[in-house]
Amino acid sequence: MAWISECISQHRRIPGNISFIFTSNAHLLRMNKKYLNHNYFTDVITFNYTEGKLISGDIFISIDQVRENAVTYGVMEDDELRRVMIHGVLHLLGFNDDLKEEQDAMREMENEALNLWLKGE
Repeated sequence: MAWISECISQHRRIPGNISFIFTSNAHLLRMNKKYLNHNYFTDVITFNYTEGKLISGDIFISIDQVRENAVTYGVMEDDELRRVMIHGVLHLLGFNDDLKEEQDAMREMENEALNLWLKGE
């Protein structure tokens, strides 16, 4: 996953141990309730273990939600999966998406990272 490492490096950070755990909507909903006190489905939950510039963490992704997102946004499942993966990595880099401005900035960074993947294809 050189494109993910390149994205991290472009933010002047060092790629560390990043685990992607693919799961179901039901499992991610339970995690969302337990760890974040949110009672709704989500596509990704990130647990950040970053120390200094070394980026590490666990990124849980609901494959069910990725499939639903792909239909909703009219994109291929693989493309949506890569978007959700890099979204989790951006959270590890310290970016948030609570506010509209943050969401817009996050989408732009996702697109830049996805372009790295396209270059490597």
